[in-house]
Amino acid sequence: MQGDLVTVSTTARRLTAAALTTAAITAAVAVPASAADHRAPRPSVEISRVQYDSPGRDDRSNRSLNAEWVEIRNNTRRAVNLNGWTLKDEAGHTYTFHDYRLQGRASVRIHTGIGRDNRTDLYQDRRAYVWNNRSDTATLRNDHRRFVDDYSWGPRHGGRH
Repeated sequence: MQGDLVTVSTTARRLTAAALTTAAITAAVAVPASAADHRAPRPSVEISRVQYDSPGRDDRSNRSLNAEWVEIRNNTRRAVNLNGWTLKDEAGHTYTFHDYRLQGRASVRIHTGIGRDNRTDLYQDRRAYVWNNRSDTATLRNDHRRFVDDYSWGPRHGGRH
C-alpha cells in the first residue's frame, strides 16, 4: 500500500512540475505579444502622404493644382473597392471615388486639378486649391460614411495625427 502511495505522490509531483513549466513557457511567449499590443494597428487603408502646399507659386495653373495631392495606401494584399468613399477637407470640399479599385499593397494620388484618371492618379477636376497650406485635415470615409483615416497638419493640429 505504501508503494502505491509513493507512486501516486511522485506522479502528482511530476504532473504539477509539468503544468508549472508549461505555464512559465506560455507566460514567456505571451510577454512579447502583449508588448506589441501597445502599438496602434496599421489601418488597412490609410492616408499615407499629403502634398498640401504645391511647389512654386500658387498661381492656380493646372500644373500647380495637380502638384497638390493626397496619397491613399492599401496596406493589405487584397484589392479594396473605393467606390463611394470620400476624401474631405475641413472646409467641406469633398471628392467622391467612382468605379475605382485600389490594388493590394498599392497607392493612389488624388490630385486637385484637372487630369485623366488612371491606376495611380485620380483627379478632382477643380480650378481652385483645396488643401490649406497653414493648417487642415484630410479625412477619408468609406462608402458607409464611416471614418477610415485622417491626416492633419499645421499649428492647430500639432502636425500629423
